[in-house]
Amino acid sequence: MNTEELYMQRALELAANGLGSASPNPLVGCVIVYQNSIIGEGWHQKYGSPHAEVNAINSVRDKTLLSKSTAYVTLEPCSHYGKTPPCADLLIKHKVKRVVICNQDPFPEVDGNGIKKLRSAGIEVITGILKEEGKSLNRRFFKNVERKKPYVILKWAETADGFIATEEGEPIAISGKLARMHSHKWRSEEDAIMVGSKTVIHDNPSLTTREWQGKNPIRVVLDSSLVTDPDSRVFDLSSKTYVFTLEDSDKPNFIKIDKNREVTDFILERLYAEGISSLIVEGGPRLHKLFLESNNFDEIRVLKSRKLYVKKGMQAMPVPPNITLKKRVELPEDILSFFSNSFQPF
Repeated sequence: MNTEELYMQRALELAANGLGSASPNPLVGCVIVYQNSIIGEGWHQKYGSPHAEVNAINSVRDKTLLSKSTAYVTLEPCSHYGKTPPCADLLIKHKVKRVVICNQDPFPEVDGNGIKKLRSAGIEVITGILKEEGKSLNRRFFKNVERKKPYVILKWAETADGFIATEEGEPIAISGKLARMHSHKWRSEEDAIMVGSKTVIHDNPSLTTREWQGKNPIRVVLDSSLVTDPDSRVFDLSSKTYVFTLEDSDKPNFIKIDKNREVTDFILERLYAEGISSLIVEGGPRLHKLFLESNNFDEIRVLKSRKLYVKKGMQAMPVPPNITLKKRVELPEDILSFFSNSFQPF
């Protein structure tokens, strides 16, 4: 890894700190370097708050050094007014000497305009440093912009012999403490979490981040016939809940599915219209099957216990044979396996 890549790698590490709070904005990190020393760092911490470049420049003690420095940014600096002023203008104002960019921003109001603005001001611009790593980090954002749908993660836990519940659908103890913490961490990183009505009936889950510090995701329930109990935990006040159904309802956030549409397409398009950029689907297997059969998913995360169930039960959905295993993490009681569909690798 050369020097340019090392500084960009640091910027990517900083950007990842915004996972779960920057959405629907992209994850962006910025590192400012003068004479091979980092003099400023920053990342986009929260939607609506200052961008990475602003935070990095504000952290530089001696602003006179900026005109002799290089800014490493994970995504093309914005060139338009949104909730904050254009970052390209800020870099120009401080006469930053060089700007090194990981990825060009696909958002139509930027998409190369930030780069053009910087170059027109006489700033040297280099692009494409660690671009695959940048695409992986911002895979949610890139899918949102390019496909107008949330990024979808299918997640389930299974025993060593492939069971997820009893034959009647009742829950069984599967994962260990560390795996449960991982699950709650994942929840905090995504905008929304989804389950089916049978999961609500049998498990009565709250779908919150109780075992991890972070925001609770918006909850989504597929309840075609409105059979779930209105006193279920998913309807408490800890987070907003959307219910997709085939029945008529005048309740807030109850959405009737268009019978002429493929179900998961309809759900994802509506969630995207509500500002939801990522969705983790936790079950059960019938819901996973809907997303798998429609190819409306981007990742699969499987928590596999080392314990055997050795009884009759409900089998987990098999991972499709064409889906690539990208990562495996060994825990004392469990194995975490990460699979990627055909979008961006991670």
